[in-house]
Amino acid sequence: MDLLVSHTSLRGLLLRLVALLTGLGLGVELAYARWRSPGLKPVLQFLSLSYERNLPTWYASGLLLCCALALAAIARHVALTGAPRRRHWWGLAAAFLYLSMDESVGLHENLSDQVHLHGVLYFSWVLPAGAAVLALALAYLPFLAHLPERPRRQFLLAGALYVTGALGMELPLGYWTELHGNDNLVYALIDLVEESLELLGASLFLAALVEYLEARR
Repeated sequence: MDLLVSHTSLRGLLLRLVALLTGLGLGVELAYARWRSPGLKPVLQFLSLSYERNLPTWYASGLLLCCALALAAIARHVALTGAPRRRHWWGLAAAFLYLSMDESVGLHENLSDQVHLHGVLYFSWVLPAGAAVLALALAYLPFLAHLPERPRRQFLLAGALYVTGALGMELPLGYWTELHGNDNLVYALIDLVEESLELLGASLFLAALVEYLEARR
């Protein structure tokens, strides 16, 4: 299978885009916290990583969708060649398709409305999400062991970054939100770290998937 871009070029591009979005988000957050100008509010809503349905959200959803498509391409190639583990690849493709949709519409946030906890578990959706991630990790241990060393290390690094952002950073964010609300700079900075880690993890994962596809040509 011929690819339109090499994994090295793609990785460099994706990392630059993460840096750009993070830099723009940080800049507009600091500017709004300093001047509180009404004219900056639309810019903040469009560029901030703390807001939904804006440029960073659109990019993150598209990035996760690209991961799902790359995983589907690998699954199809594995099926055509008769290699093992095709169901694992399809399962990952389905998981990332769901993550892409959730990034756009925020399905997970509805779980917090059903159960009200406090402190670091203020965003209570982290409990079922954490259990699901743990179950998925245990189910995929044989799959990871079957992978060659380089993609295994790449997938584990990307997954660790993404989960640290998506779940780990929700704990201090929830603690701060309960005490001080979400309309302040500290909340925005914690959320910025969270979203940046998610973008970084997804970017590295997509580049690793493209490299894996290149190796199987």
